Amino acid sequence: MTKIAFPQMGDYYIPATFLLSHIFPKDEIIKAPKITSKTIELGTEHSPEFVCTPFKYTLGTMIECIEKGAETLIQMGGGCRYGYYAELQEKILKDLDYNCKIINLVTEGTTSLKRINKLLKQINPKYSKIKALYYGFITIKMVKYMDEIDDYIRENIGFEIEKGSFESLKEEMLITFSHVNTYRQLYRAYKRYLKKFHKIKVHKPDNRLKIGIIGELYTIMEPFSNYFLEKELAKHHIEIKRFTNVHYLLFEKAHKYKKYKKYSKEYFTYSMGADASDNIARCKYLCENDYDGIIHIKSSFCTPEIGAMPIINKIADIYQKPVLFFSFDSATSETGIQTRLEAFYDMLEMRKDK
Repeated sequence: MTKIAFPQMGDYYIPATFLLSHIFPKDEIIKAPKITSKTIELGTEHSPEFVCTPFKYTLGTMIECIEKGAETLIQMGGGCRYGYYAELQEKILKDLDYNCKIINLVTEGTTSLKRINKLLKQINPKYSKIKALYYGFITIKMVKYMDEIDDYIRENIGFEIEKGSFESLKEEMLITFSHVNTYRQLYRAYKRYLKKFHKIKVHKPDNRLKIGIIGELYTIMEPFSNYFLEKELAKHHIEIKRFTNVHYLLFEKAHKYKKYKKYSKEYFTYSMGADASDNIARCKYLCENDYDGIIHIKSSFCTPEIGAMPIINKIADIYQKPVLFFSFDSATSETGIQTRLEAFYDMLEMRKDK
């Protein structure tokens, strides 16, 4: 029996655990602990100083998983230099005398079924490809349904009449999703909870503030790494638009990039790496669609986003839209974030009242 784990990122441990537990039923799936300050300390202590923050977060999570007994770690690299980090993380873990195998399913932002099949065989040579395809399909649908509901929550949670309604229902939904075994069960659960979410009473004024969040994918999708930014915005009764999620990265990014490039061709000619080019187009979209402000978030030393920031600033200036930049690392001050958010919110309110 092999003990398998994977780094934490938002609520996506639910579909990941579902998939791995069904295609490797005789192996133990270890759930990564929630990211805490201890996770960050572990990752920062053993990482190169100027490496990006997601590297430190995932390395810290890996160490915590190994200490819980994990023997195999599954990693998915991004479309930037993070796509090469699995090898470096594996070397660091070996230098720390941790005997653990790292399986990197995605390198340089790309993969294939043939590659995934070959890598999964390293975990268990006798695993069933038919099962993997079936439960992979269900997992993809689960991710899609979760992302669709999250989009609805972002647009409405700041206006719920009974506080906590959306969060409590989402927790209930995630528990239900974690117990399904077939696509039929998943689909029925999704439809049932979709109706429940739409029944939650909200009060959305016509002159509500609308903010778009763009930036580096890990920092956007892991709430702890952005200091629960979306929750803070919801407290101020703000409608939130976020583009990046796992379904987008897996199934929409490739064809949307062509549209983004055409849409914002006056600002860039070649791909800037990772989501940087996408974010330039998203900034233009938000400016042209009556959003009151834009928040750009990234991890420290994220090279693609650093390159995109001056262009984003230029677009926001042309359209006269406020943009707030956040760069997160292990030493970021929560008080400083709160202060800047409050000031940004007050400015948007004053502009709205003019």
